[in-house]
Amino acid sequence: MDPAELQGEIEAIAAQPERARGRSGKAVDAVIKALDRGELRVCEPVGGDWLTHAWIKRAILLYFQRRKSEWMGSAFGPMFYDKVPLKSNFKKIGVRCVPPAVARYGSFLGRGVILMPSFVNIGAYVDEGTMVDTWATVGSCAQIGKSVHLSGGVGIGGVLEPPQAQPVIVEDGAFIGSRCIIVEGVRVEREAVLGAGVVITASTPILDVRGSAAVTTKGRVPARAVVIPGSIPKEFPAGNFGTPCALIIGTRSEATDRKTSLESALREYEVAV
Repeated sequence: MDPAELQGEIEAIAAQPERARGRSGKAVDAVIKALDRGELRVCEPVGGDWLTHAWIKRAILLYFQRRKSEWMGSAFGPMFYDKVPLKSNFKKIGVRCVPPAVARYGSFLGRGVILMPSFVNIGAYVDEGTMVDTWATVGSCAQIGKSVHLSGGVGIGGVLEPPQAQPVIVEDGAFIGSRCIIVEGVRVEREAVLGAGVVITASTPILDVRGSAAVTTKGRVPARAVVIPGSIPKEFPAGNFGTPCALIIGTRSEATDRKTSLESALREYEVAV
């Protein structure tokens, strides 16, 4: 089936979820297979924006209904009891998977991806040449671009419900520092650098302090921005206290390559990544 036919089938099954367990559920299987191969993706770039396909998220939810938990793994490695199989064709797809990294079937991994001991959930899309470092997690449906570095302990949030909600998006060439947390549909644009410990949710103030006056936005880190954790004062009944924010303190140079640009950001802005 082409995507339009699959979408019609999934929307019909979603209206009568009990059909997912019967022969009609073959359309659900086809969607998950296409996600696993990168032929479909939950969210994709369209022009300068991103389009979320709610019907593909519905297919993932229906896939859980369609399957029963079973033992997976082997006697020589971890054993798991779950509804979703694990990816295992790493050699064929050109991915290095370091034990005990786990990627679930229905996630896409591009050629040259390296998984240190980490976790990639169903529906996620991790593009070519990206490093998912030790204990980093890529949540369901998150979209990670080419040549991204997710440092140790990074948490990329996932989202399946509501189906229309945009997932976290990290665009090409971004560097996400150790222990950063990015959730609730936040978009990190290409080649941005997040210093260690930055936490960004949909409601986190992002203060651009590169000019003479701070400019506050939410939900999006602009391209090539250098970001560190910060705090801003807020008045509460008990007094004035600092609340978390993210500070854009500089710009990653386009004139240098990725490695030099990162080193420059460290020297110029003293950012720990």
